[in-house]
Amino acid sequence: DTMTAAKEMVKPDFQNKGHEMVYTFVQKVGNYSKLADKKDVVYTYTYATPDGKTDITTEKYMFKGELSYADFKQHETTLPDLTGKLEQGYDGKNYWVKSDGKLLEDEAAIKRAAFSRSTNYYWFAMNQKLLDPGMIYEYIGEKETDGVVSHDIVKISFEPDDKPTDIYQVYINKKTGLVDQLLFTVVDFGVVDTPMLMQVKYKDVGGIMIPSDRRYKMSTWGADIDDKPWIKVDWTDIKFDNGLTTEDFKA
Repeated sequence: DTMTAAKEMVKPDFQNKGHEMVYTFVQKVGNYSKLADKKDVVYTYTYATPDGKTDITTEKYMFKGELSYADFKQHETTLPDLTGKLEQGYDGKNYWVKSDGKLLEDEAAIKRAAFSRSTNYYWFAMNQKLLDPGMIYEYIGEKETDGVVSHDIVKISFEPDDKPTDIYQVYINKKTGLVDQLLFTVVDFGVVDTPMLMQVKYKDVGGIMIPSDRRYKMSTWGADIDDKPWIKVDWTDIKFDNGLTTEDFKA
């Protein structure tokens, strides 16, 4: 609506230089209202680990309410013992899992669904969410690549509450204006001290730059990585505005 559009046109009061750089980047790739205007998305998600295991899902999200659904074509890392058709969903209130059309009551499986549904949605909309309220920005400095100043580094964290929260350190490429790598922590599984380094490549889908080609591995806060193989995540066949309704996300 025009109110929201007008509000997005007005630049926020920036906390600092880091905040302004992140804001500029998000406008470049497409901000949250631009994403929300697309109503929903359907895409193929492929997750491949170095040991040769792969998950392939059809992911469906509705941006209003952040509803999320996955139909697994292959699940070698997620509940691999289950045979048959596996589905996960979040309907706005509850997380659920179905195996061959039957709802599972298994707590571990539901917990896994809660993690996957919220995490996969978050990563898809992450660039837009970097401007969420309650974020703290800190300009860290410049990064050199082969003796040339290549990136600006901004650390992004959440206003502290009782539990430890994720930290992101984004590298904004000076030439392209895009975040092409970032460090992140995964607090859900208790891994806080050691970040992962993710490298991304973008493609333009309906006027939004989507970081669809992703790979990551363990790192240091100095972004030093070893030569171990990468975990790879690819998003393909991305289609917006599919006319999904809340019914599509119910168990």
